[in-house]
Amino acid sequence: MGQLIDGKWETESLSKLSNGGDFQRKASSFRSWVTADGSAGPTGDAGFKAESGRYHLYVAYACPWAHRTLIFRQIKGLADHITVSVVHPEMLDDGWTFKDYPGSTGDDLLGKNYLHQVYTAADPQATTRVTVPVLWDKAQSTIVSNESAEIIRMMNSAFDGITGNTDDYYPEALRPRIDEVNDRIYDTVNNGVYKCGFAGSQKAYDKAISPLFDSLDWIESLLAENRYLTGDQITEADWRLFTTLIRFDKVYHTHFKCNRSRIVDFPNMWGYLRELYQRPGVAETVNFDQITRHYYYSHDHINPNRIIPIGPDLDLMAPHGRG
Repeated sequence: MGQLIDGKWETESLSKLSNGGDFQRKASSFRSWVTADGSAGPTGDAGFKAESGRYHLYVAYACPWAHRTLIFRQIKGLADHITVSVVHPEMLDDGWTFKDYPGSTGDDLLGKNYLHQVYTAADPQATTRVTVPVLWDKAQSTIVSNESAEIIRMMNSAFDGITGNTDDYYPEALRPRIDEVNDRIYDTVNNGVYKCGFAGSQKAYDKAISPLFDSLDWIESLLAENRYLTGDQITEADWRLFTTLIRFDKVYHTHFKCNRSRIVDFPNMWGYLRELYQRPGVAETVNFDQITRHYYYSHDHINPNRIIPIGPDLDLMAPHGRG
């Protein structure tokens, strides 16, 4: 079985706190790569060749890390080649489930009731965090990867010979800058909102909130000079940021106490967010009902009465004025 912590499946919603109350996120454990020819990637085992129909994604619309993979599946033309199952947005004592909910699919591949059963189908002795996304190999009946940052890089290039889509969101010339931007944004923004929301002490919250808004101010200044984070070309850095920005005003501003400013208060970032949202195929990867339901209902240590707020009305289809 998967790993149980105090009678609960260990998932990303269960905050891991240091003695000082700081939120700490554990690393992913399945780390193989799909490659064009099936050779080994930077980590894990060989044998995962890019083939149409071979791979399946398990995702949550609510999760920003899973959302990355849904976006790359769209923008890289992989919707007809990689199938998807969507979990129920509520994550309670049994972790992610496949119960019925509008927009959720159930497990239409393996027929499981819980995501932890997908993990133990791959490895009966699995003792790992049960998280989304999961990239499943139908041919070998196992998990290839549950690391979103690596899954999107597989999608960026491994299937190009199948789809004919050669758009490159991790171009070699920009990789040092992309990695630099990713590192700061991951630590202080993508994970930073969780550090604020899951802080177990005032000291831990204060430690996280300043770097979060320092980075948002920095991003706003970057976007005053450049169309995208690394220049005039959209890259994976932009999509990794997008999945946090799209949740910010609806969830993180209130639920995670990230309330110094909203994204709509940053003129450059608000136009940038609307531009990315309006890219073909992207809006259909955003499910605000499931996003809001997940955070406010699942985190009863933050919202004990599980009241789901109405949230702000964001006009994401308004002209973005960015050319």
